[in-house]
Amino acid sequence: MSGERVLHKTYTVDVTAPAGVVYGLIADTTQWPLIVPPSVHVERLDFDGTEDRFQMWVTANGQVKSWFSRRAMDPVARRVDFRQETPAAPALAMGGRWSVDELGATRSRLTLDHDFTVAEDRPDDAAWLARATDTNSRAELDRIKETAENWASLDDLLLTFEDRVTVKAPPELVYSFLYGVDDWPAHLPHVSRVNLTEDVPGIQLLSVDTLTGDGSRHTTESVRICFPHAYRIVYKQTATPRLLAAHTGEWSLFPDETGVTAVSRHSVLLREEAIAEVLGPDADIAQARAYVREALGRNSVATLGRAAQHAESAVRTL
Repeated sequence: MSGERVLHKTYTVDVTAPAGVVYGLIADTTQWPLIVPPSVHVERLDFDGTEDRFQMWVTANGQVKSWFSRRAMDPVARRVDFRQETPAAPALAMGGRWSVDELGATRSRLTLDHDFTVAEDRPDDAAWLARATDTNSRAELDRIKETAENWASLDDLLLTFEDRVTVKAPPELVYSFLYGVDDWPAHLPHVSRVNLTEDVPGIQLLSVDTLTGDGSRHTTESVRICFPHAYRIVYKQTATPRLLAAHTGEWSLFPDETGVTAVSRHSVLLREEAIAEVLGPDADIAQARAYVREALGRNSVATLGRAAQHAESAVRTL
């Protein structure tokens, strides 16, 4: 750096939950896309229990940014220090600290400190970064607070599952169908509209209208990160149905000697206060889990089945 000013931002929230619960939420980066709203995907690269290195994709001021980060964790002090290895523009450097202070058996204070610089102290860049930091940090603390305060039922509110379909075709053909989401309304009865933006190759912003089993229509918005060489597409819904506080997923293909196994994986965080509103006054978490599993699984299997037909018919034509 060449003498740029270091700018500082600090954010604090009090949480009605044990300090250990709050620390656990910030320590596990693999769960961030479910509990940290701006986080789209985290690809963990190294982890030894205290040192963590990963690549992450986040939304910031309406854009998708990506960078590599390192973190040093101190579970005794309940502190996590972080530093971006390759900051995303306009940041020249970015780092900070998460810390959790115990205020009582079931009360704690979560603090997030940021320090950052921009090249040549450009005012517009500094303002953009300050705005993104403010918006994202406040959203992060609010959601972590909400999630931690539901800690007693958190295990029941989190749900992960997958569906598999065997396809007798090359993975390139299956991936092509899954990647070409703007063509889905012509092939999938449960998808009525797709609006796709892909200004950066492999980063897709989607708005999708989906029909449910009872004929109602849901509009969702998502960010998809595509890894064509690995036959993977990961995504996060940035606007979810009422029942879901968060929803992430992945399409992945595993080639073998006969073709490919196509896998759809979903992870969701249920919104407990919406269960009665959506499913009726007598519904409970178990019913909500079953409802979400069936609805998302049905659409995933339909999509994978159509991808299989598309790929296998292309092979026969060839």
